[in-house]
Amino acid sequence: MPVARPEPSDSRVIAHIDMDCFYVQVEQRKQPTLRGHPTAVVQYNSWKGGGLIAVGYEARKFGVKRSMRGDEAKKVCPDIQLVQVPVARGKADLGVYRNAGSEVVSILSRKGRCERASIDEVYLDLTEAAETMLAESPPERLDGISEEALKSHVLGLHLDGASTRDCVRAWFLMSDADHRDRLLACGAIIVAELRHEVLKETEFTCSAGIAHNKMLAKLASGMNKPAQQTVVPLSSVEKLLESLPVKKMKQLGGKLGTSLQVDLGVNTVGDLLQFSEEKLQERYGINTGTWLWNIARGICGEEVEDRLLPKSHGSGKTFPGPQALKTISSVQKWLNELCEELSERLLCDLEENKRIARTLTLHASAYKLNDSESLKKFPSKSCPLRYGIAKIQEDALKLFHAGLREYIGIYHVRSKECKHEWAITGLSVSASKIVGIPSGTHSIMKYFHNLNQTSTTTSNDICTQDAAPLSPSGLHLADPQMDTYEDEARTRHETPSLYTVADETEVCKGLKSGSESGLVSELTQSKMDFLGAGLKSEKQKKKFEKEKGNPSILRFFHSPDAFSFPEHGRVKTCQESGASSSGDLLQENKQPIAGTSISTCSLGRNDIRNDAWSYKSDEIDPTVLNELPPEIQAEVRAWLHPEKRAKSVKRGSSIVHYFSSRADL
Repeated sequence: MPVARPEPSDSRVIAHIDMDCFYVQVEQRKQPTLRGHPTAVVQYNSWKGGGLIAVGYEARKFGVKRSMRGDEAKKVCPDIQLVQVPVARGKADLGVYRNAGSEVVSILSRKGRCERASIDEVYLDLTEAAETMLAESPPERLDGISEEALKSHVLGLHLDGASTRDCVRAWFLMSDADHRDRLLACGAIIVAELRHEVLKETEFTCSAGIAHNKMLAKLASGMNKPAQQTVVPLSSVEKLLESLPVKKMKQLGGKLGTSLQVDLGVNTVGDLLQFSEEKLQERYGINTGTWLWNIARGICGEEVEDRLLPKSHGSGKTFPGPQALKTISSVQKWLNELCEELSERLLCDLEENKRIARTLTLHASAYKLNDSESLKKFPSKSCPLRYGIAKIQEDALKLFHAGLREYIGIYHVRSKECKHEWAITGLSVSASKIVGIPSGTHSIMKYFHNLNQTSTTTSNDICTQDAAPLSPSGLHLADPQMDTYEDEARTRHETPSLYTVADETEVCKGLKSGSESGLVSELTQSKMDFLGAGLKSEKQKKKFEKEKGNPSILRFFHSPDAFSFPEHGRVKTCQESGASSSGDLLQENKQPIAGTSISTCSLGRNDIRNDAWSYKSDEIDPTVLNELPPEIQAEVRAWLHPEKRAKSVKRGSSIVHYFSSRADL
């Protein structure tokens, strides 16, 4: 629902920049021979020439519309040039247009606060720049006003028989005008300069609306296109809204706008003026009622957010008519494609902008085969986002199942190829709640991240580990190289209930002799070679692979230095303990964990590290706990909140079982 915000008392200068038929311009820049010719961008689906997704102004003159398909457009305009949108994973790839939009944003953001609203539109708050210009070099003192600025359309301007150009010049030079209008004049000059810079640097044209708030600027930008700008002085607001169809207003194109037309007989925004604020609040609630009362008077307090990057990422595809998906397997196939694209964009955003998304949402359009007129919508479903293609794909499919159960009621799936009484006409996945990674923010993952793949912490067993993905907190991303190692030779502290001393002896048989330097040399060999050397028989290897699947907290944590039991964060190194061989370590590790520390040996690059780390509990990101095995989540939370330990820790389930025991020396 719309949100009513009070308008700031200070006058603002807001601009809305809208690129002119942007997709066509991008294609014309790629192929200059298309300039000046009727051009349209069509979908990758070539049925009937493909659906038009962008139509150039040259083609519009012949009556070509976006609702047409390519074959129909050629009948209307035989000379039209149809350019197919780039394709990836069986769907449109908008990356080239998205990147071109970023070029424009980088230019527009030079003059003020910039909010990227979509691929091809931007809001600018030019208040500060306009105030500075008005104070230092107002329009009447300028040697000359640019030709682009003089082409501005100023609403409510009285021509009085003079040319439009002369009237616009006079409006710019009025030194006795209202302060707010003078600010708008400065803003119009600044926008004209920015539009010229965009054209010069990118070869793209754009149109603009300049007003005192976002709502009016948005309305004005589309009034005179292409390559023009429109100014909305405060005195012309009432006339602008008086005849504006209510459905043309942002957020009134759906149910709310229909309700205004049907229930109140409101067809234009000006018709809302006949209703009091109390009457609108009584009918639509306090918040929405106040918002409606405000927009009827051109009041909008929405701020321009300082955002050059999108608020969310999404990937979707439609399946019209006979292309509708009617089996789980077909839905899963396309979900996998969409999730793969989404994952790539998320990782690109992480790498380039240091941002992470927290929520994964699935949207779908569907109908029931035995009830095509059903008004029930397929429910959208969301869950915390886990990074990694496979995890996103898995979660998206679970969200689809949850939505489908709710959509059709009792739902039983016996076979992926089993057809059901439903059909999917649209699928999309999106990642939202994107936040930046604050500098100095620490995750518990950073204490266990193995930065050196060739170094290994000595212990009483060797196990494999999958690469740790980015946690939902977004504060840790495993080394990309780790993805290439399905089996990584590293240590795992034993759980007596899962492993026996005999197993430990067998696995570590190759390590019982030799000096400490010999141990280090052997540990720094290839992971898989080392693993094979420790397992003497095929039976033992199979047993090892089976044990690999057992849950261990070490799957989630890996450190370049040492593992520490986080009671006090104290670690004894090899130098302190005097351990000289893995055989000694094995004997020591048969003792249960005691006290508040664990002696641990950390070896790497043929040296012995004796530095220790400590942590503060308030630096641990609580969301990381959700990635731990369920049976130990309660105990970890008990460490963070000791006063609740008695209630949260279950007897017999202790994190101690996930670490090997060592006696303090």
